[in-house]
Amino acid sequence: MARNDNKERFNKEPKDELIVKTVDIKRVAKVVKGGRNMRFSALVVVGDGQGKVGCAVGKAKEVPEAIKKAEKAATSEMCSIARKGTTIPHEVIGVYGRGKVIMIPAEQGAGVIAGGPVRAVLEACGISDIRTKSIGTNNPVNCVKATVEGLKSLRTVEQVAALRGKKVEEILG
Repeated sequence: MARNDNKERFNKEPKDELIVKTVDIKRVAKVVKGGRNMRFSALVVVGDGQGKVGCAVGKAKEVPEAIKKAEKAATSEMCSIARKGTTIPHEVIGVYGRGKVIMIPAEQGAGVIAGGPVRAVLEACGISDIRTKSIGTNNPVNCVKATVEGLKSLRTVEQVAALRGKKVEEILG
């Protein structure tokens, strides 16, 4: 009977299944005296679909190893974001490097109107109704990090009221 208990203990499934999206894979080279050292760089976005998201880049000699490294780093970098139902509470501009991502809340049923890298971040964190526009660079790393920075800066009415020491009714007017 103890043997079955041990099996169950080791075969536990994770309670909160993470959404892992590989956004970009590049072959990178380091030029050394003997030639070029080829490696792979993977950009991965990890989210729980409930308002937590993280992104990271991993490098390794093989593609699966690079993805695994990036996934592990992104999981440790996950942060909570403010949501209002299936959208965001207010309009926000995320900036990272030369990349800017404008995110505008949309009515329910509008869907995710976004480009590739931005769409991966929004789907991973569970936002299903939003409009976005990417301005500046179209580099996937900058777009993803700009999106995450914008999402981190979101605040709900309750959070703003708590920061100002007021009631929600006073904030809304």
